[in-house]
Amino acid sequence: MRVILAEDSTLLREGLVRLLVEEGHEVVAAVGDAVSLMKEVEERTPDMVVVDIRMPPTHTDDGLRAALEIRKRWPRISLLVLSQHVERNYAAQLLAANAERVGYLLKDRVAQVEEFLDALERIHAGGAAIDPEVVRQLVIRTTHGDPLARLTPRERSVLETLAQGHTNTAIAQKLHISLSSVEKNLNTIFDKLELSHTAGYSRRILAVLRYLES
Repeated sequence: MRVILAEDSTLLREGLVRLLVEEGHEVVAAVGDAVSLMKEVEERTPDMVVVDIRMPPTHTDDGLRAALEIRKRWPRISLLVLSQHVERNYAAQLLAANAERVGYLLKDRVAQVEEFLDALERIHAGGAAIDPEVVRQLVIRTTHGDPLARLTPRERSVLETLAQGHTNTAIAQKLHISLSSVEKNLNTIFDKLELSHTAGYSRRILAVLRYLES
């Protein structure tokens, strides 16, 4: 795939360039600020953009705002947003409109090369990739009457893995259970969360994440 990288840390940026090239991808541009990112995207129209949330010029949410603008102007471009820490509000903004071809990972996840590359492939294929730590913080709730409290430990594990963007087959492999068990647990989960009529892989992830964010 054709990739544009936007990361102000030169060391991380160059490391990602080398990794992606070694995996057979074409890095068409690697920039260090959000303004340059938008210029390169407009000129080159890549398949995928990997962008850090906090970048120059303001070092606040420039990368996120660029990602949201890219999503609006070029909806077919896949997006992977990187963050140093869990930013729940940023994750919600990124996922608010559509959970297709989008990912949100902590930078620590990049060091786990296989997981990082797997996330890229899932996003490029039209799915989603949400960092497990982000999902964990969304799922863990203590509010009285929270419907999530009705989930069994197994159902909670299935929900967490689902919200990360994995297919039913991948959930079964990760949790070491059968595919039929995954499907049974998912049906129960969506019943308990009143999401029974949500159809489609990407749409059901979005529905779960929206519910957890509400």
